[in-house]
Amino acid sequence: MTPLATADTAASPRLSPAAPERLSPAAPSLWRVVAPSGLIIGHLQSIADAAGVRYRARRFRSSSRSFVDVGDFWSADDAVTCLRSAT
Repeated sequence: MTPLATADTAASPRLSPAAPERLSPAAPSLWRVVAPSGLIIGHLQSIADAAGVRYRARRFRSSSRSFVDVGDFWSADDAVTCLRSAT
């Protein structure tokens, strides 16, 4: 299992100024991805990797009452785009 990002790598990710979503802190190394409407479309999790920090896109599945990992990305923007496309 890959460890979560450490405190020094867990600084809040920055999204492109063109991204309509915003990030809201949820826990250490975890942010809610909030659409312009205020709807939470998923979570973004920082994961420490030997090559740098990766970002995991996660969705809540109400049917199983659990989170589903959508994918791991080298860019916070790519992870959020994946969540946006899945709505």
